[in-house]
Amino acid sequence: MELLYLSYQDISSLGIPLSDIIRVVEDAFRQKGEGLAEMPPKPGIHPRPDSFIHAMPAYLKGSDAAGLKWVSGYPENPKRGLPYITGLFILNDPDTGVPIAVMDAMWITAYRTAAATAVAAKYLAREDSEVLAVLGCGTQGKTNTLMLREVLPIKTVWAYDIDPKALDRYEEFVRERIDVEIIRASSPREAVEHADIIVTAGPILKNPNPVIEADWVREGATAVPLDFDSYWKSSAIASMDKFYTDDVDQLKYYIEEGWIRPIERIDGDLGEVVTGRKPGREGDHERIMSMNLGLAIEDVATGKLIYDLAMEKGVGRKLPL
Repeated sequence: MELLYLSYQDISSLGIPLSDIIRVVEDAFRQKGEGLAEMPPKPGIHPRPDSFIHAMPAYLKGSDAAGLKWVSGYPENPKRGLPYITGLFILNDPDTGVPIAVMDAMWITAYRTAAATAVAAKYLAREDSEVLAVLGCGTQGKTNTLMLREVLPIKTVWAYDIDPKALDRYEEFVRERIDVEIIRASSPREAVEHADIIVTAGPILKNPNPVIEADWVREGATAVPLDFDSYWKSSAIASMDKFYTDDVDQLKYYIEEGWIRPIERIDGDLGEVVTGRKPGREGDHERIMSMNLGLAIEDVATGKLIYDLAMEKGVGRKLPL
């Protein structure tokens, strides 16, 4: 028995089109909405304050794909010269349970998370959304900007980060890949007030100091927090006309564990929206939030896409089990 090992560079070298990642992640949400996904809420451990190491298993029946991501998030890592998010993804043969691939999970997490934002935007954002606000300009700020440009006519980005060097890196990364105007916001409020779609991508904190107020958010805007409610005051979340999440059970789990403050109203999840079981945007005036927590089905769908392409191209290293 042997498995395929794929490093970050191996995966990056495949040149996977962003549209392909959005396609498989959207299909994963469709399968979830149709009851074709097995995905228990992710258990985790927390060895350091505000850190997490999560186990994220899932099985997509429609794709016959099974796997698990073992992922960590350490907010202090950038001070050590290390990424905030690290991890490994294991893909299993559904017939035998034998591991057939182990691959870097940083690349997967960066791009599947952004693909889920694009799926949310496809169904919940106004089609004419041209102005994006990005609060937190690290890896997720970068990849979310690219993915949103795939589904919306983004022309201007208001970018905010407490670290000017992070803004420099963000601007360089984005300008090399897409043609948009980037404006450096002087405050979170300046970024949010201008935006048709808002992505917050700071670190996940158990005891955050949220700043976004309800009256900062424009009529018709769409918000996609990737950092739980770290940036958003409860009053701002409650002011939304509709509130969705990627998975209701996981949202309730995090509320019970004290990582997210109670949410007054939950209208449904993205799987229900993608399958038409729940309405998406029904008017240009609606202010809508999709709090995406990050799901194992996204990892499995993206990991399967990577594995199939790597096998086709002969990328990676075969290792004995």
